[in-house]
Amino acid sequence: MPQLTPSNPRPSRAHRHHWRRDLVELAALFTAVAAADLVADVVVHGPEGPVLLAASAVALLATAGFHTWWARRHSHAPPGPAPADGAGEPGPATLWRLRTTVRDTPGSLGAVCMALADAGVDILTLQTHPLADGTVDEFLLRAPGSVPALALSQVVGAAGGRDTWTERADAHDLVDTPTRMLTLATRTALDAAELPLALRQLFGRCTIRSVPAAKDGTPAPEESLTETVMTLRDPSGGTITVERAYLPFTPTEFARARALVELDSRLGVRMPESKDVLTLPEGNEITIRRAGLEDLPAARAMHDRCSPATLAQRYHGPVPDADRYLKHLLSPRFGRTLAVETASGRLVALAHLLWDGDENEVALLVEDDWQRRGIGAELLRKLVGHAVEAGRGSVYAVTQANNTGMVATMRDLGLPLDYQVEDGTLVITATLAPSGVPSPPKVTSRN
Repeated sequence: MPQLTPSNPRPSRAHRHHWRRDLVELAALFTAVAAADLVADVVVHGPEGPVLLAASAVALLATAGFHTWWARRHSHAPPGPAPADGAGEPGPATLWRLRTTVRDTPGSLGAVCMALADAGVDILTLQTHPLADGTVDEFLLRAPGSVPALALSQVVGAAGGRDTWTERADAHDLVDTPTRMLTLATRTALDAAELPLALRQLFGRCTIRSVPAAKDGTPAPEESLTETVMTLRDPSGGTITVERAYLPFTPTEFARARALVELDSRLGVRMPESKDVLTLPEGNEITIRRAGLEDLPAARAMHDRCSPATLAQRYHGPVPDADRYLKHLLSPRFGRTLAVETASGRLVALAHLLWDGDENEVALLVEDDWQRRGIGAELLRKLVGHAVEAGRGSVYAVTQANNTGMVATMRDLGLPLDYQVEDGTLVITATLAPSGVPSPPKVTSRN
């Protein structure tokens, strides 16, 4: 079994049973004192003083020899020199998430825990996922900073774990599972658009796709769990697919996902009612709020007022049927939409943050008469704020290469930008996380 440096080393043998050595030394001292007193008394008062003095010397030498033999036999050597400054001190600890499968037999989990303890690894939390032929145990560990992920996997594998998966953890993982589920349920209850985000936060790095209901009335497929893919029924009539390529889902995780979907279904369509009132440079007031399917008639009317050029820049071509886009864009299941209303209640702009699998698209549409007033820039800043709150690392915008207004608006964000041009289509990606920060490593081993 690979040996790791323990965080709390066991006491050395040099410190054990030191009371025996003290007892021998004390006995030798008393013997020497008694012998000296006897010798002095005999030498002073008896005629055979020299003989007895020699005998006492022999006794003292025998006692010293016995003490030396006893000390060597029981390894009572004094402790070695103290280590140099800084030597042997444990480095900063690292948090790890580790998942492994063990046999469903008494003592299997205990063997893994003992192996981790012997390696100086502290177990902070433990979750158990029962399977038909074993048990999946998920640990949150705190290990010395010098211990790599592969060494942890080898220690667990030697103790009987198999299909071990390890990745770095952070302070957010210190929250226990019941608290995390309650937090995600609260977010889902307050906003229908939070369901995909809650599922993603529950399962870590995964791909979530929402598929709308079939137009011909074909029923949605049944809920299912197949290794790394789970299919859930969307309360809106379609399906939600959650895929995690690097780690199979367990029945326990499937049950948690179904519970969140059931909560969303029972609460129906809901959306936060927060509004922001802004004053434009010319003095007009506008209101920015969340939009949903109830805004479909107003969105259609705005499309009718937009010029073909404006619609072409937004949708990258002619738009013969606005319903093909608007029902999808306004659905909270596919992202978040912001609407801009004038003081009279007229809808003049829409902004979308769309969950595109692992990607996040931002898109803007501002009515012609309200362009170049700073509305697009304000909407884009709010969309980026929503993406940051959702834990996303980047957003991208797809536009035409000659759309200088959208390019300038993206630049005004002050974020690192990446440009990709293909066949006249420009894709601008803005990085939200600090540049150059590597992704947490993950190690997967099969024993």
